[in-house]
Amino acid sequence: MKVLHVAAEVYPLVKTGGLADVTAALPPALAEAGADVRLLLPGLPAILDAVQSARTVVDIGACFGALRVRLLLGRMPGTQLPVYVVDAPHLYRRRGGPYQADDGTEWPDNLQRFALLGWVAAHLAADDADPAWVPDIVHAHDWHAAMACAYMADHAATPAAAVFTVHNLAFQGLFPSQDWALLGLGSRFMAPSGLEFHGQLSFMKAGLKFADKVTTVSPSYAREIATHEFGCGLEGVVRGRGADVSGILNGIDEAVWNPAADTAIARRYDRDQLAGKQACRRALQDTLGLAVDPHALLLTVVSRLTSQKGLDLVLAALPALVADGVQFAVQGTGEPALEAAFRNAAQAHPGRVAVHIGYDENRAHQLVAGADVIAVPSRFEPCGLTQLYGLRYGTPPVVRRVGGLADTVADGDPASQTGFVFDAATPGALEAAVRRAQHLRRDAAAWQALMQRGMAQDLSWAGPAQAYLALYGQALAARAAAPRGPGA
Repeated sequence: MKVLHVAAEVYPLVKTGGLADVTAALPPALAEAGADVRLLLPGLPAILDAVQSARTVVDIGACFGALRVRLLLGRMPGTQLPVYVVDAPHLYRRRGGPYQADDGTEWPDNLQRFALLGWVAAHLAADDADPAWVPDIVHAHDWHAAMACAYMADHAATPAAAVFTVHNLAFQGLFPSQDWALLGLGSRFMAPSGLEFHGQLSFMKAGLKFADKVTTVSPSYAREIATHEFGCGLEGVVRGRGADVSGILNGIDEAVWNPAADTAIARRYDRDQLAGKQACRRALQDTLGLAVDPHALLLTVVSRLTSQKGLDLVLAALPALVADGVQFAVQGTGEPALEAAFRNAAQAHPGRVAVHIGYDENRAHQLVAGADVIAVPSRFEPCGLTQLYGLRYGTPPVVRRVGGLADTVADGDPASQTGFVFDAATPGALEAAVRRAQHLRRDAAAWQALMQRGMAQDLSWAGPAQAYLALYGQALAARAAAPRGPGA
Protein backbone atom coordinates (compact mmCIF):
# COMPACT_ATOMS: atom_id res chain seq x y z
CA MET A 1 0.00 0.00 0.00
CA LYS A 2 1.37 3.41 -1.02
CA VAL A 3 0.77 6.07 1.64
CA LEU A 4 1.46 9.80 1.36
CA HIS A 5 1.59 11.75 4.63
CA VAL A 6 0.92 15.47 4.22
CA ALA A 7 1.87 17.82 7.04
CA ALA A 8 3.27 21.27 7.78
CA GLU A 9 5.91 20.15 10.27
CA VAL A 10 8.08 17.20 11.17
CA TYR A 11 10.56 16.66 14.01
CA PRO A 12 13.39 17.59 14.20
CA LEU A 13 13.22 19.95 11.21
CA VAL A 14 10.16 22.04 12.13
CA LYS A 15 8.27 21.58 15.39
CA THR A 16 5.65 23.62 17.21
CA GLY A 17 4.01 20.72 19.08
CA GLY A 18 3.13 17.05 19.11
CA LEU A 19 2.12 17.03 15.44
CA ALA A 20 5.79 17.10 14.44
CA ASP A 21 6.55 14.12 16.67
CA VAL A 22 3.73 12.13 15.08
CA THR A 23 4.75 12.87 11.50
CA ALA A 24 8.33 11.95 12.36
CA ALA A 25 7.47 8.60 13.95
CA LEU A 26 4.29 7.23 12.31
CA PRO A 27 5.57 7.07 8.70
CA PRO A 28 8.68 5.01 9.62
CA ALA A 29 6.48 2.70 11.73
CA LEU A 30 4.19 2.17 8.74
CA ALA A 31 7.20 1.49 6.53
CA GLU A 32 8.44 -1.05 9.08
CA ALA A 33 5.01 -2.71 8.85
CA GLY A 34 5.36 -3.06 5.08
CA ALA A 35 3.78 0.09 3.61
CA ASP A 36 5.41 2.16 0.86
CA VAL A 37 5.46 5.54 2.62
CA ARG A 38 6.37 9.07 1.52
CA LEU A 39 5.91 12.50 3.04
CA LEU A 40 4.85 15.82 1.50
CA LEU A 41 6.08 18.96 3.27
CA PRO A 42 6.15 22.71 2.53
CA GLY A 43 9.51 24.13 1.49
CA LEU A 44 10.26 25.96 4.73
CA PRO A 45 13.93 26.92 5.09
CA ALA A 46 14.70 24.31 7.76
CA ILE A 47 13.15 21.58 5.59
CA LEU A 48 14.91 22.59 2.38
CA ASP A 49 18.22 22.79 4.22
CA ALA A 50 17.88 19.31 5.72
CA VAL A 51 16.31 17.16 2.99
CA GLN A 52 18.98 15.12 1.26
CA SER A 53 19.59 14.57 -2.47
CA ALA A 54 16.61 16.65 -3.55
CA ARG A 55 15.81 16.74 -7.27
CA THR A 56 13.02 18.36 -9.24
CA VAL A 57 10.10 16.08 -10.07
CA VAL A 58 7.99 18.69 -11.81
CA ASP A 59 8.34 22.42 -12.42
CA ILE A 60 4.82 23.61 -11.60
CA GLY A 61 5.27 27.30 -12.41
CA ALA A 62 3.13 30.15 -11.13
CA CYS A 63 0.21 29.41 -8.77
CA PHE A 64 -1.34 30.49 -5.46
CA GLY A 65 0.41 33.85 -5.65
CA ALA A 66 3.88 32.42 -6.17
CA LEU A 67 5.75 32.95 -9.43
CA ARG A 68 7.96 29.86 -9.11
CA VAL A 69 6.75 26.55 -7.67
CA ARG A 70 8.59 23.25 -7.98
CA LEU A 71 7.97 19.80 -6.53
CA LEU A 72 11.16 18.23 -5.24
CA LEU A 73 11.85 14.66 -4.16
CA GLY A 74 14.57 13.79 -1.68
CA ARG A 75 15.23 11.79 1.48
CA MET A 76 14.50 12.58 5.10
CA PRO A 77 17.61 12.84 7.25
CA GLY A 78 17.85 9.91 9.64
CA THR A 79 14.97 7.71 8.45
CA GLN A 80 15.86 8.12 4.75
CA LEU A 81 12.16 7.97 3.86
CA PRO A 82 11.32 9.60 0.53
CA VAL A 83 9.95 13.10 0.95
CA TYR A 84 8.34 15.51 -1.50
CA VAL A 85 8.93 19.19 -0.81
CA VAL A 86 6.89 22.01 -2.32
CA ASP A 87 9.50 24.63 -3.15
CA ALA A 88 7.69 27.97 -3.45
CA PRO A 89 10.12 30.68 -2.29
CA HIS A 90 7.52 33.46 -2.25
CA LEU A 91 5.30 31.47 0.13
CA TYR A 92 7.68 29.51 2.32
CA ARG A 93 11.18 30.98 2.40
CA ARG A 94 10.88 33.47 5.25
CA ARG A 95 11.95 33.96 8.83
CA GLY A 96 9.62 33.10 11.68
CA GLY A 97 7.54 30.01 12.35
CA PRO A 98 5.56 27.84 9.96
CA TYR A 99 2.33 29.73 10.69
CA GLN A 100 3.36 33.02 12.27
CA ALA A 101 5.89 35.80 11.98
CA ASP A 102 8.43 36.45 14.74
CA ASP A 103 6.01 38.88 16.41
CA GLY A 104 3.35 36.18 16.72
CA THR A 105 1.02 37.46 14.00
CA GLU A 106 -0.40 34.98 11.50
CA TRP A 107 1.11 35.09 8.03
CA PRO A 108 -1.44 37.00 5.91
CA ASP A 109 -1.10 34.52 3.04
CA ASN A 110 -1.59 31.33 5.07
CA LEU A 111 -4.60 30.46 2.91
CA GLN A 112 -2.41 30.29 -0.20
CA ARG A 113 0.50 28.65 1.62
CA PHE A 114 -1.51 25.69 2.88
CA ALA A 115 -3.98 25.47 0.01
CA LEU A 116 -0.96 24.91 -2.21
CA LEU A 117 0.22 22.06 0.02
CA GLY A 118 -3.15 20.29 -0.27
CA TRP A 119 -3.43 21.03 -3.99
CA VAL A 120 -0.08 19.37 -4.69
CA ALA A 121 -1.10 16.36 -2.60
CA ALA A 122 -4.27 15.98 -4.67
CA HIS A 123 -2.28 16.15 -7.91
CA LEU A 124 0.06 13.44 -6.65
CA ALA A 125 -3.01 11.33 -5.86
CA ALA A 126 -4.41 11.95 -9.34
CA ASP A 127 -1.25 10.70 -11.12
CA ASP A 128 -0.61 14.25 -12.27
CA ALA A 129 2.72 15.04 -10.57
CA ASP A 130 5.01 12.00 -10.30
CA PRO A 131 4.15 9.18 -12.72
CA ALA A 132 6.71 6.97 -10.99
CA TRP A 133 4.76 6.94 -7.70
CA VAL A 134 1.03 7.41 -7.14
CA PRO A 135 -0.35 6.98 -3.61
CA ASP A 136 -3.26 4.74 -2.66
CA ILE A 137 -3.82 6.79 0.51
CA VAL A 138 -3.35 10.49 1.18
CA HIS A 139 -3.12 10.95 4.95
CA ALA A 140 -3.57 14.65 5.74
CA HIS A 141 -2.64 15.96 9.18
CA ASP A 142 -4.59 18.83 10.75
CA TRP A 143 -5.97 21.93 9.05
CA HIS A 144 -2.70 22.77 7.28
CA ALA A 145 -3.09 19.70 5.05
CA ALA A 146 -6.89 19.39 5.06
CA MET A 147 -7.42 21.00 1.67
CA ALA A 148 -5.96 17.86 0.09
CA CYS A 149 -9.29 16.16 0.90
CA ALA A 150 -11.32 18.89 -0.83
CA TYR A 151 -9.13 18.99 -3.93
CA MET A 152 -9.29 15.19 -4.19
CA ALA A 153 -13.08 15.30 -3.87
CA ASP A 154 -13.21 17.86 -6.69
CA HIS A 155 -11.48 15.44 -9.08
CA ALA A 156 -13.68 12.54 -10.19
CA ALA A 157 -10.88 10.34 -11.48
CA THR A 158 -8.90 10.13 -8.23
CA PRO A 159 -8.97 6.52 -6.98
CA ALA A 160 -6.83 7.24 -3.93
CA ALA A 161 -8.60 7.50 -0.59
CA ALA A 162 -8.22 10.43 1.80
CA VAL A 163 -7.70 10.01 5.55
CA PHE A 164 -7.75 13.12 7.72
CA THR A 165 -6.38 13.25 11.26
CA VAL A 166 -7.52 15.93 13.70
CA HIS A 167 -4.63 16.66 16.04
CA ASN A 168 -6.33 19.66 17.69
CA LEU A 169 -9.79 20.84 16.66
CA ALA A 170 -9.30 24.20 18.36
CA PHE A 171 -6.97 25.33 15.55
CA GLN A 172 -9.14 25.32 12.44
CA GLY A 173 -7.54 27.39 9.69
CA LEU A 174 -10.24 30.05 9.31
CA PHE A 175 -10.02 32.59 6.49
CA PRO A 176 -12.18 35.40 5.06
CA SER A 177 -14.88 34.19 2.69
CA GLN A 178 -13.88 36.83 0.13
CA ASP A 179 -10.65 34.89 -0.43
CA TRP A 180 -12.67 32.00 -1.86
CA ALA A 181 -11.57 32.65 -5.43
CA LEU A 182 -7.93 32.01 -4.48
CA LEU A 183 -8.68 28.33 -3.90
CA GLY A 184 -9.80 27.46 -7.45
CA LEU A 185 -12.47 25.02 -6.29
CA GLY A 186 -15.91 24.32 -7.71
CA SER A 187 -18.72 26.51 -6.40
CA ARG A 188 -20.37 23.68 -4.49
CA PHE A 189 -17.53 23.82 -1.96
CA MET A 190 -18.43 27.39 -0.93
CA ALA A 191 -21.58 26.33 0.92
CA PRO A 192 -22.50 25.13 4.43
CA SER A 193 -22.16 21.60 3.06
CA GLY A 194 -18.60 22.49 2.05
CA LEU A 195 -16.00 24.86 3.50
CA GLU A 196 -18.30 27.69 4.61
CA PHE A 197 -18.29 28.12 8.39
CA HIS A 198 -20.23 31.06 9.89
CA GLY A 199 -19.29 33.37 7.04
CA GLN A 200 -15.69 32.20 6.85
CA LEU A 201 -13.72 29.47 5.08
CA SER A 202 -12.66 26.56 7.30
CA PHE A 203 -9.80 24.35 6.20
CA MET A 204 -10.50 22.01 9.13
CA LYS A 205 -14.02 21.54 7.80
CA ALA A 206 -12.57 20.55 4.41
CA GLY A 207 -10.92 17.57 6.08
CA LEU A 208 -13.93 16.66 8.19
CA LYS A 209 -16.35 16.81 5.25
CA PHE A 210 -14.37 15.33 2.37
CA ALA A 211 -12.00 12.73 3.80
CA ASP A 212 -13.10 9.13 3.36
CA LYS A 213 -12.16 8.44 6.97
CA VAL A 214 -11.53 10.88 9.83
CA THR A 215 -9.37 10.03 12.82
CA THR A 216 -8.39 11.75 16.01
CA VAL A 217 -5.37 10.92 18.10
CA SER A 218 -7.29 9.14 20.86
CA PRO A 219 -10.62 7.30 21.16
CA SER A 220 -11.89 9.59 23.91
CA TYR A 221 -11.15 12.72 21.87
CA ALA A 222 -13.07 11.22 18.92
CA ARG A 223 -16.11 11.02 21.18
CA GLU A 224 -15.50 14.42 22.79
CA ILE A 225 -15.36 16.44 19.55
CA ALA A 226 -18.91 15.32 18.78
CA THR A 227 -20.08 17.29 21.85
CA HIS A 228 -20.79 20.98 22.33
CA GLU A 229 -18.12 21.27 25.05
CA PHE A 230 -15.24 20.08 22.88
CA GLY A 231 -16.54 20.43 19.30
CA CYS A 232 -15.45 24.07 18.76
CA GLY A 233 -18.57 24.68 16.67
CA LEU A 234 -17.92 21.70 14.41
CA GLU A 235 -19.62 19.05 16.55
CA GLY A 236 -22.53 18.82 14.10
CA VAL A 237 -20.15 18.12 11.23
CA VAL A 238 -18.39 15.46 13.31
CA ARG A 239 -21.66 13.81 14.29
CA GLY A 240 -22.75 13.90 10.65
CA ARG A 241 -19.81 11.66 9.71
CA GLY A 242 -20.98 9.00 12.17
CA ALA A 243 -18.87 5.84 12.14
CA ASP A 244 -16.39 7.41 9.71
CA VAL A 245 -14.82 9.14 12.74
CA SER A 246 -12.61 7.07 15.02
CA GLY A 247 -9.67 7.52 17.36
CA ILE A 248 -6.25 5.87 17.27
CA LEU A 249 -3.89 6.59 20.14
CA ASN A 250 -0.52 8.09 19.33
CA GLY A 251 2.64 6.22 20.18
CA ILE A 252 6.05 7.60 20.99
CA ASP A 253 9.31 7.29 19.11
CA GLU A 254 11.24 4.95 21.38
CA ALA A 255 14.43 5.68 19.48
CA VAL A 256 14.14 9.25 20.79
CA TRP A 257 12.38 8.69 24.13
CA ASN A 258 14.13 5.80 25.86
CA PRO A 259 15.77 6.27 29.27
CA ALA A 260 18.05 3.29 28.65
CA ALA A 261 19.64 5.00 25.63
CA ASP A 262 19.01 8.73 26.21
CA THR A 263 22.23 10.73 25.85
CA ALA A 264 20.58 13.94 27.12
CA ILE A 265 20.04 12.73 30.70
CA ALA A 266 22.51 12.52 33.56
CA ARG A 267 22.46 8.73 33.83
CA ARG A 268 20.64 6.09 31.82
CA TYR A 269 18.29 3.61 33.43
CA ASP A 270 15.49 1.14 32.76
CA ARG A 271 12.65 -0.39 34.76
CA ASP A 272 14.89 -3.11 36.19
CA GLN A 273 17.77 -0.77 37.06
CA LEU A 274 16.27 2.41 38.50
CA ALA A 275 19.33 3.85 40.24
CA GLY A 276 19.90 6.16 37.29
CA LYS A 277 16.48 7.73 37.86
CA GLN A 278 17.62 9.04 41.24
CA ALA A 279 20.86 10.30 39.70
CA CYS A 280 18.79 12.22 37.14
CA ARG A 281 16.68 13.67 39.95
CA ARG A 282 19.69 14.94 41.87
CA ALA A 283 21.24 16.34 38.70
CA LEU A 284 18.02 18.19 37.84
CA GLN A 285 17.78 19.75 41.29
CA ASP A 286 21.40 20.84 41.08
CA THR A 287 21.14 22.20 37.53
CA LEU A 288 17.96 24.17 38.24
CA GLY A 289 19.08 25.54 41.60
CA LEU A 290 16.43 23.62 43.51
CA ALA A 291 17.13 22.52 47.06
CA VAL A 292 18.64 19.02 47.04
CA ASP A 293 15.80 17.58 49.09
CA PRO A 294 15.27 13.80 48.78
CA HIS A 295 11.90 14.06 50.54
CA ALA A 296 10.34 16.72 48.28
CA LEU A 297 7.96 15.63 45.54
CA LEU A 298 9.59 17.09 42.41
CA LEU A 299 6.85 17.96 39.92
CA THR A 300 7.67 19.04 36.39
CA VAL A 301 5.70 20.73 33.61
CA VAL A 302 6.84 20.66 29.97
CA SER A 303 4.11 22.38 28.01
CA ARG A 304 2.80 25.29 26.08
CA LEU A 305 1.88 27.80 28.76
CA THR A 306 -1.79 28.26 27.93
CA SER A 307 -5.09 28.01 29.74
CA GLN A 308 -6.02 25.09 27.44
CA LYS A 309 -3.15 23.18 29.03
CA GLY A 310 -4.46 24.04 32.50
CA LEU A 311 -1.37 25.98 33.52
CA ASP A 312 -3.47 28.53 35.39
CA LEU A 313 -4.53 25.63 37.64
CA VAL A 314 -0.88 24.87 38.35
CA LEU A 315 -0.22 28.50 39.30
CA ALA A 316 -3.23 28.61 41.61
CA ALA A 317 -2.30 25.37 43.38
CA LEU A 318 1.43 26.13 43.54
CA PRO A 319 1.68 28.22 46.76
CA ALA A 320 -0.08 25.67 48.95
CA LEU A 321 1.85 22.76 47.44
CA VAL A 322 5.20 24.53 47.81
CA ALA A 323 4.34 25.19 51.46
CA ASP A 324 3.78 21.46 51.81
CA GLY A 325 7.17 20.55 50.36
CA VAL A 326 6.53 20.17 46.62
CA GLN A 327 9.15 21.44 44.17
CA PHE A 328 8.24 22.69 40.68
CA ALA A 329 10.32 22.65 37.48
CA VAL A 330 8.60 24.29 34.51
CA GLN A 331 9.58 24.70 30.85
CA GLY A 332 7.47 26.27 28.13
CA THR A 333 6.30 29.32 26.25
CA GLY A 334 2.85 30.67 25.61
CA GLU A 335 0.50 33.32 26.92
CA PRO A 336 2.51 36.33 28.16
CA ALA A 337 0.47 36.59 31.35
CA LEU A 338 1.21 32.97 32.25
CA GLU A 339 4.89 33.35 31.38
CA ALA A 340 5.11 36.38 33.69
CA ALA A 341 3.21 34.59 36.45
CA PHE A 342 5.58 31.62 36.38
CA ARG A 343 8.60 33.93 36.46
CA ASN A 344 7.10 35.63 39.50
CA ALA A 345 6.50 32.25 41.15
CA ALA A 346 10.16 31.32 40.69
CA GLN A 347 11.26 34.63 42.23
CA ALA A 348 8.84 34.18 45.15
CA HIS A 349 9.99 30.62 45.89
CA PRO A 350 13.76 30.34 45.35
CA GLY A 351 15.01 26.80 45.68
CA ARG A 352 11.49 25.43 45.32
CA VAL A 353 10.35 26.66 41.90
CA ALA A 354 12.48 26.79 38.73
CA VAL A 355 11.12 28.15 35.44
CA HIS A 356 12.60 28.23 31.94
CA ILE A 357 10.63 30.28 29.41
CA GLY A 358 11.49 28.74 26.06
CA TYR A 359 11.88 25.25 24.68
CA ASP A 360 15.00 23.13 24.74
CA GLU A 361 14.74 19.49 23.64
CA ASN A 362 17.61 18.24 25.81
CA ARG A 363 16.25 20.08 28.83
CA ALA A 364 12.85 18.52 28.18
CA HIS A 365 14.39 15.05 28.40
CA GLN A 366 16.16 16.02 31.63
CA LEU A 367 12.94 17.34 33.14
CA VAL A 368 11.03 14.17 32.30
CA ALA A 369 13.80 11.88 33.58
CA GLY A 370 14.57 13.85 36.74
CA ALA A 371 11.08 14.55 38.06
CA ASP A 372 9.03 12.40 40.42
CA VAL A 373 5.78 13.26 38.64
CA ILE A 374 4.84 15.18 35.50
CA ALA A 375 1.68 17.29 35.37
CA VAL A 376 -0.62 17.52 32.34
CA PRO A 377 -3.76 19.22 33.77
CA SER A 378 -5.33 20.10 30.41
CA ARG A 379 -8.84 21.40 29.96
CA PHE A 380 -8.87 19.34 26.76
CA GLU A 381 -6.17 17.14 25.28
CA PRO A 382 -6.56 15.32 21.95
CA CYS A 383 -3.91 12.75 22.90
CA GLY A 384 -0.95 14.24 24.69
CA LEU A 385 2.56 12.91 24.34
CA THR A 386 4.01 14.37 27.52
CA GLN A 387 2.23 11.87 29.76
CA LEU A 388 3.47 9.04 27.53
CA TYR A 389 7.04 10.29 27.93
CA GLY A 390 6.44 10.37 31.68
CA LEU A 391 5.23 6.76 31.70
CA ARG A 392 8.20 5.65 29.61
CA TYR A 393 10.65 7.35 31.99
CA GLY A 394 9.10 6.15 35.24
CA THR A 395 7.66 9.58 36.00
CA PRO A 396 3.99 9.00 36.89
CA PRO A 397 1.68 11.57 35.24
CA VAL A 398 -0.80 13.77 37.10
CA VAL A 399 -3.53 14.38 34.52
CA ARG A 400 -7.10 15.53 34.08
CA ARG A 401 -9.58 12.89 32.84
CA VAL A 402 -9.99 14.18 29.27
CA GLY A 403 -9.11 12.96 25.78
CA GLY A 404 -5.97 10.92 25.42
CA LEU A 405 -5.02 11.55 29.03
CA ALA A 406 -8.03 9.51 30.13
CA ASP A 407 -7.09 6.77 27.66
CA THR A 408 -3.45 6.42 28.70
CA VAL A 409 -3.21 6.98 32.46
CA ALA A 410 -4.82 4.47 34.86
CA ASP A 411 -5.91 5.38 38.38
CA GLY A 412 -8.20 3.88 41.01
CA ASP A 413 -7.12 0.24 41.17
CA PRO A 414 -3.74 0.00 42.97
CA ALA A 415 -2.88 -3.12 40.97
CA SER A 416 -3.11 -1.32 37.62
CA GLN A 417 -2.46 2.31 38.59
CA THR A 418 0.08 4.19 36.46
CA GLY A 419 -0.61 7.78 37.53
CA PHE A 420 -2.95 10.22 39.23
CA VAL A 421 -6.16 11.36 37.52
CA PHE A 422 -8.54 14.13 38.55
CA ASP A 423 -11.83 15.30 37.06
CA ALA A 424 -12.73 18.93 37.78
CA ALA A 425 -10.72 21.69 36.08
CA THR A 426 -10.05 23.37 39.43
CA PRO A 427 -6.92 24.12 41.44
CA GLY A 428 -8.34 22.11 44.33
CA ALA A 429 -8.77 18.95 42.23
CA LEU A 430 -5.22 19.24 40.88
CA GLU A 431 -3.86 19.89 44.36
CA ALA A 432 -5.65 16.82 45.74
CA ALA A 433 -4.15 14.62 43.01
CA VAL A 434 -0.64 15.92 43.73
CA ARG A 435 -1.14 15.28 47.45
CA ARG A 436 -2.13 11.70 46.64
CA ALA A 437 1.16 11.37 44.78
CA GLN A 438 3.01 12.84 47.77
CA HIS A 439 1.40 10.32 50.07
CA LEU A 440 2.09 7.29 47.86
CA ARG A 441 5.72 8.29 47.33
CA ARG A 442 6.34 7.81 51.04
CA ASP A 443 5.81 4.07 50.43
CA ALA A 444 8.99 3.24 48.52
CA ALA A 445 7.86 -0.21 47.39
CA ALA A 446 4.46 1.00 46.17
CA TRP A 447 6.08 3.92 44.35
CA GLN A 448 8.60 1.71 42.60
CA ALA A 449 5.81 -0.64 41.49
CA LEU A 450 3.87 2.36 40.14
CA MET A 451 6.88 3.50 38.15
CA GLN A 452 7.58 0.04 36.77
CA ARG A 453 3.98 -0.52 35.65
CA GLY A 454 4.15 2.61 33.54
CA MET A 455 7.55 1.74 32.12
CA ALA A 456 6.44 -1.80 31.21
CA GLN A 457 3.75 -0.64 28.78
CA ASP A 458 4.24 -0.86 25.02
CA LEU A 459 3.97 2.79 24.00
CA SER A 460 5.63 2.34 20.61
CA TRP A 461 4.10 3.14 17.23
CA ALA A 462 3.90 -0.54 16.24
CA GLY A 463 0.31 -0.99 17.46
CA PRO A 464 -1.00 2.33 16.10
CA ALA A 465 0.69 1.62 12.75
CA GLN A 466 -1.28 -1.62 12.40
CA ALA A 467 -4.49 0.21 13.33
CA TYR A 468 -3.84 2.83 10.65
CA LEU A 469 -3.14 0.17 8.03
CA ALA A 470 -6.49 -1.42 8.82
CA LEU A 471 -8.18 1.97 8.58
CA TYR A 472 -6.52 2.66 5.23
CA GLY A 473 -8.04 -0.56 3.92
CA GLN A 474 -11.47 0.59 5.09
CA ALA A 475 -10.96 3.99 3.46
CA LEU A 476 -10.07 2.40 0.13
CA ALA A 477 -13.16 0.20 0.31
CA ALA A 478 -15.32 3.23 1.09
CA ARG A 479 -13.77 5.17 -1.79
CA ALA A 480 -14.40 2.34 -4.21
CA ALA A 481 -17.99 1.94 -3.08
CA ALA A 482 -18.86 5.64 -3.25
CA PRO A 483 -16.37 7.56 -5.43
CA ARG A 484 -16.54 11.29 -5.01
CA GLY A 485 -16.24 13.85 -7.72
CA PRO A 486 -17.53 17.21 -8.89
CA GLY A 487 -21.08 15.94 -9.16
CA ALA A 488 -21.16 14.15 -5.81
